[in-house]
Amino acid sequence: MRIGLRILLGTFVIVALAGLIVARVFVAQVKPGVRQSQEDTLVDMANVLAELATDDLLAGRIADGRFAERVRGLRARDPGAEIWGFPKRASNYRVYVTDGRGIVVFDSSGRDVGRDYSRWNDVHRTLRGEYGARSTVEDPADPESTVMHVAAPIRDDQGRIVGALTVAKPNRAIAPFIARSQGIVWRWGGVLLVIALLVGVLAATRLSRQLGALRRYAQAVTAGERASLPQTAGEFAELGAALETMRTKLEGKQYVERYVQDLTHEMKSPLAAIRASAELLEQPMADADRTQFAHTILAQSERLSRMVERLLALAAVEHRQRLDAPQRIVVAELFERVATDVRPRLETAAQTLSMQVDDELAVSGDVFLLQQALANLIENASAFSPRGGRIELHAHRDGDRVCIAVRDHGPGVPDYARDRVFERFYSLPRPDGSHRSSGLGLNFVAAVADLHGGSAQLDNHPDGGAIAMLRLPMAG
Repeated sequence: MRIGLRILLGTFVIVALAGLIVARVFVAQVKPGVRQSQEDTLVDMANVLAELATDDLLAGRIADGRFAERVRGLRARDPGAEIWGFPKRASNYRVYVTDGRGIVVFDSSGRDVGRDYSRWNDVHRTLRGEYGARSTVEDPADPESTVMHVAAPIRDDQGRIVGALTVAKPNRAIAPFIARSQGIVWRWGGVLLVIALLVGVLAATRLSRQLGALRRYAQAVTAGERASLPQTAGEFAELGAALETMRTKLEGKQYVERYVQDLTHEMKSPLAAIRASAELLEQPMADADRTQFAHTILAQSERLSRMVERLLALAAVEHRQRLDAPQRIVVAELFERVATDVRPRLETAAQTLSMQVDDELAVSGDVFLLQQALANLIENASAFSPRGGRIELHAHRDGDRVCIAVRDHGPGVPDYARDRVFERFYSLPRPDGSHRSSGLGLNFVAAVADLHGGSAQLDNHPDGGAIAMLRLPMAG
């Protein structure tokens, strides 16, 4: 299956599942939301009618008084309303009143006068001074025949509850509104799903076309054919540019074999650690040991990754014979950039960086390479400095050169290592016992210094610690 089709299917499945879940949630919330709104309306109506029925109930004429007459007249009234497209021509409320014992003394439907309603929640709870409401199925054979009952207390002049008035309304009356709302949710969900499918088709087609072009370009380069970089956009343009740069850098390099041999030699140690840890993980062991071996695999994998990345960067620098377009670089501005790059590393170790430089000092070169070289020197100083220590970065003029120095306050450089610190893959153990570095950082610094017509040096400072110096030609 082609990658474009996989992307399309994956995107569509994710969007479809997300849309279905959202739609079902909305649909599931429509019915309770509408019923909650109806219950709120019934609460207000029950309390209004309870106030209107108070006088007739206290006077003993609740069954044939003015209140009863007006409520019965409600059945003959035509509201003449149209609610969001649905006509309403009759009122479907039922109102009944019970005395303090829960006996029905008035029923607008005329069917349950004299019956004991004291067991129903709406009457029972209301007569006790609580909020009384219930939803009851009228026809056991029809689960949709539920009726919502909401009651309000009737009080005498002393505030005592002497009865309850209940307003009942079939839930079926709001069923059309619920069905329409649910239908709207599903319809729009379908529309959004179709839109998502179309967007997925367009995105997958675009991705597949650009990936296919880059794949064919890479295959042509691998086969040794002449091929031009295809026209792409966005991240694919960046990927294409990276492939083209890689091709340019790697073509005709006779020293690639030496790099591979060196890298293979250096990879043996971390690969052996990874393999040993993996084999041990297959055996039963304590959780603490398992965690330790898993950490070893992760650390050695990261070491391999850093080694490869730095080796590629080093190869790119060594391959260049000269700087194509050297720029005038103000050293103070270069220091500010480097300080921003290394700040996270130093903050992790609670270390500080002090800088001292003349604002007029400037060198000529490639700002990116010099920035990376200085960052490598500072990171190396950080690795050999104690936690909470200070790293000093300063620059001064030395004849026709600018001398940039990075000093740490660590243990210094052993005598046996002074002549080897800039060798490829050479690395000293860290004072904190952590793994050695890739051994390419200082080698990269030396290559950058040589490319700029300068030099790099690492020695011990008379007052303790190590000091690395990068001497570069001063800008004219």
